[in-house]
Amino acid sequence: MEPPAAKRSRGCPAEPDERDAGAGAARGQGRPEALLDLSAKRVAESWAFEQVEERFSRVPEPVQKRIVFWSFPRSEREICMYSSLGYPPPEGEHDARVPFTRGLHLLQSGAVDRVLQVGFHLSGNIREPGGPGEPERLYHVSISFDRCKITSVSCGCDNRDLFYCAHVVALSLYRIRHARQVELRLPISETLSQMNRDQLQKFVQYLISAHHTEVLPTAQRLADEILLLGSEINLVHGAPDPTAGAGIEDANCWHLDEEQIQEQVKQLLSNGGYYGASQQLRSMFSKVREMLRMRDSNGARMLILMTEQFLQDPRLALWRQQGAGMTDKCRQLWDELGALWVCVVLSPHCKPEERAGWLQLLSRWDKLDVCPLEEGNYSFDGPSLQPTVAPIPELLQKGSTCITNSEGWVGHPLDPIGCLCRALLEACRLEEETLSLYPDSGPEKRKVAYQHVPVPGSPGESYLVLALEVALLGLGQQRALPEGLYAQDKVVRNEEQLLALLEEVELDERLVQVLRKQAGLLLEGGPFSGFGEVLFRESVPMHTCARYLFTALLPHDPDLAYRLALRAMRLPVLETAFPAGEPHPSPLDSIMSNRFPRWFILGHLETRQCELASTMLTAAKGDPKWLHAVLGSIQQNIHSPALLFKLAQDACKTATPVSAPPDTTLLGIALELGLQVRAVRWMREGPQALMNIMQNWYSLFTPVEAATIVAVTGTTHATLLRLQLDTPRREELWACARTLALQCAMKDPQNCALPALTLCEKNHSAFEAAYQIVLDAAAGGLGHAHLFTVARYMEHRGLPLRAYKLATLALAQLSIAFNQDSHPAVNDVLWACSLSHSLGRHELSAIVPLIIRSIHCAPMLSDILRRWTLSAPGLGPLGARRAAKPLGADRAPLCQLLDAAVTAYITTSHSRLTHISPRHYGDFIEFLGKARETFLLAPDGHLQFAQFLENLKQTYKGKKKLMLLVRERFG
Repeated sequence: MEPPAAKRSRGCPAEPDERDAGAGAARGQGRPEALLDLSAKRVAESWAFEQVEERFSRVPEPVQKRIVFWSFPRSEREICMYSSLGYPPPEGEHDARVPFTRGLHLLQSGAVDRVLQVGFHLSGNIREPGGPGEPERLYHVSISFDRCKITSVSCGCDNRDLFYCAHVVALSLYRIRHARQVELRLPISETLSQMNRDQLQKFVQYLISAHHTEVLPTAQRLADEILLLGSEINLVHGAPDPTAGAGIEDANCWHLDEEQIQEQVKQLLSNGGYYGASQQLRSMFSKVREMLRMRDSNGARMLILMTEQFLQDPRLALWRQQGAGMTDKCRQLWDELGALWVCVVLSPHCKPEERAGWLQLLSRWDKLDVCPLEEGNYSFDGPSLQPTVAPIPELLQKGSTCITNSEGWVGHPLDPIGCLCRALLEACRLEEETLSLYPDSGPEKRKVAYQHVPVPGSPGESYLVLALEVALLGLGQQRALPEGLYAQDKVVRNEEQLLALLEEVELDERLVQVLRKQAGLLLEGGPFSGFGEVLFRESVPMHTCARYLFTALLPHDPDLAYRLALRAMRLPVLETAFPAGEPHPSPLDSIMSNRFPRWFILGHLETRQCELASTMLTAAKGDPKWLHAVLGSIQQNIHSPALLFKLAQDACKTATPVSAPPDTTLLGIALELGLQVRAVRWMREGPQALMNIMQNWYSLFTPVEAATIVAVTGTTHATLLRLQLDTPRREELWACARTLALQCAMKDPQNCALPALTLCEKNHSAFEAAYQIVLDAAAGGLGHAHLFTVARYMEHRGLPLRAYKLATLALAQLSIAFNQDSHPAVNDVLWACSLSHSLGRHELSAIVPLIIRSIHCAPMLSDILRRWTLSAPGLGPLGARRAAKPLGADRAPLCQLLDAAVTAYITTSHSRLTHISPRHYGDFIEFLGKARETFLLAPDGHLQFAQFLENLKQTYKGKKKLMLLVRERFG
């Protein structure tokens, strides 16, 4: 480290009001010492005194000393930042590699002595123990500072490194922690101004005598110049004083060894092929980020120095001459360099002239021939991204579209989402008192804590909420996969980095609500969302983002979590038909790169798809509804036998824990996935082998396996592409699959009827046969749950009368008792009632007796009654049968239902009062309130309800407290 050059006091005088304020603080009699120190602090942080003659002439010595005293940095954080690079040293070498830790140890061991502060200059000796058999080493350290920043350092150790050595750290920490023990003197020029001529001559002669071998030539040269009239030294007013601080217009920044930075970056780039070199360069980038976080102007200075060295890397010219791309490691370093420049230029704290200068630099660098170009096309406008040729289990049906965003934000060269998200999170970061020397490494890494920081001018908004919204907006954007291996890998890395940031944020109730809102918007986002209903063929899949959202939403909104994750299971590039004239590669081929040469990372994406599916399977354990939904999605979207087999293994492992009984549903799913792997492999043998399997299914599979795996998988779009069948052969395969499905439905209607209907819906005769199987099975024990499911399917297919027929068959088998208002079939019953109401008065009249016979739960009956009285029947799909006005509850056919509801309330009330406890009195009063609402639908409802209450009061008069509550509420 070079000794600091002497500084000349120059520049404009300080503003009068600032000087007068400082002087007034000194002259004020009786003012508290704390107030005097506060004034000195402000002066020390904002401006330095100017000319020697003016600097201290207007303020007394106590204030002079206070200003000098408070000008030294008061925080250890900056000392730490400038004395540790931030990369993790090898295990066991923390103390040996980190100057801050070594300096702290020297301070604590009493190695610092002879500390003297002269003006804005600090000096001291550091005694460091030698190694085994070596003597103690003594180092003299000098530090210059100005406005609470260290501006230059010098140490006898001559340690040439980027940042401060341990000896500078030790002296700085001594000054911070033991400030009152430091011997303090005014700047040397102020001391000299108090001497007369004899004293000055004596001072100079003694100084030369003490150091004559070093300073005598310089002293003689200066004496000659002073004695020469008209010399330059005589034309300058005043004289330099290295202890007097800088002028107000002089640069005020922490000491940074620019030469060392350039040299080290150059050396590290020359060793760019080694992991350690890349790590150290990334640590230097982290140091720049740390400086920017603390609004230190050295952040931009250091980045400029690093950029210039990057551009001088000799490999750039070599790669350009050879027409070869740079290595991945080098590209990653350039990416980080570019991201830092985005942070610097967009910083709200920089001055306009600084930003203008940086933009000029960037423009000049960009024009250099060696400046590397970005790899990849980041829009949908490339020549290889042609829209599908199809018309608009057609585009909508296949889940593909060519309407989407023109540019992807995640994976973009400037990383706009990452920069903005980090900036917003940085504003919410909780600072800790203790300093972490390795903030990004190893076991010492701690989870970052964030807090909500309000956004000025936006009530209810916080920077933390905005960070979450921005990240999800970018991650959920529908965007094309860019061209080039590195560009595609960059998309993946950017996604993972963003999600790593989000995983650090602890979700409170406020953030959960934001998450739910954004998830809903993503599902409804249309062509601009990667979770929308339609996708472009080469859109980036949402598997990684969906896995985070699923895990975060599951404890709070399971339905939304599953809907989002199931929607994200798609991988449209494997599903879309190929343009006419091209060969039809197999989507079941394991060598993905041969099928889709542009999708270099397809194997990685399929692995992420498998991980999302595995996460859902594990979470859905014990929930048959979602387990079967996840299974259906897997069977539809995952085509790699290896991944299907892995999912089967994961499901089997999850279903059979060591200390709990097995989950039979999940075990069945594991079996189905395993069978699908086998079926997929058989399909490779050709169409004849597949048809043989279908014709002899009963000796190989159960009905469920054959209907849901063999028949479905054997007729998917992907299978037909793989087999390359002409139209007659395709129809033969379809006919074989329909026959299989009907046979399975006859053998196991409960589990195979719906798959059979689905498979046969494009063939009228086969569909009618499957429907008849369902009707026959209804009389033979097909349960109400299965009938309701098939009925809903029929309505969805546009067959409401058949849906109504099946619903009536289901109601005939159903029985809901008076206390079963949370029965699993409640929603099915309400749906059936809504369906009958939409069909017309005749269908509604026919279903009323079934409702009365099957439903004995009073709240359900009253709910159905109210729904039916809100609008006229026949307002559904068969609008021609619309009635003139809503039905009255006191007229047929609803009067029977009203009587049943009133009777149910009376019966239920007596049943509840038989064993009621005082803690349930409040619930019973509310129940009576609902009963009164139903009673009042009848013309004489007031009288009926009054008689009912009177009967209760007489029958249960022993329950005095309850009857008192009844009188208070109802009279």
